[in-house]
Amino acid sequence: MMDVRPLLTAEEATSVAATVIDGAPGLTHSTALRIVDQAVAFVVTAARNPGASLVPSRVVDAGWHALILHTSLYERLCVGLGQFVHHCPERPDPARFNPDAIERTIAVIEATGYAVHRELWGGPTGALGASVAASCQHSDDTKPIVIIPKPKEAFTGATG
Repeated sequence: MMDVRPLLTAEEATSVAATVIDGAPGLTHSTALRIVDQAVAFVVTAARNPGASLVPSRVVDAGWHALILHTSLYERLCVGLGQFVHHCPERPDPARFNPDAIERTIAVIEATGYAVHRELWGGPTGALGASVAASCQHSDDTKPIVIIPKPKEAFTGATG
């Protein structure tokens, strides 16, 4: 299995993990780092499998949100992947949970070569010892994961 750790420096991973903990007081640093690792594996998998209908678990989505907040880091990661993986948020719906979509996503992540920490991919009642993530799960029917190939020309702003 491949390791996502080389994609972030130790300092970057720690900083993103701290952002995860900010949203989930009581979460251990080691668990937050595993959440970050799974979020990075999810983003890499989405970039390498355009068109695949992938969704993060609620816990992994919290790691993805934290990663996106580190905008320079997230941009560098996506540029390195050759694809920008957009996050398209949905309105919170605590009742939304599709275990089939999660299992399909796990299978694609594993087929891409990454290990999955299944305890981070469960339903809304996980056993992490802290409340993590938004009260929703992305649905796969609205295609929340959008892959846009690296643009050929740099954006120069509005032309009035």
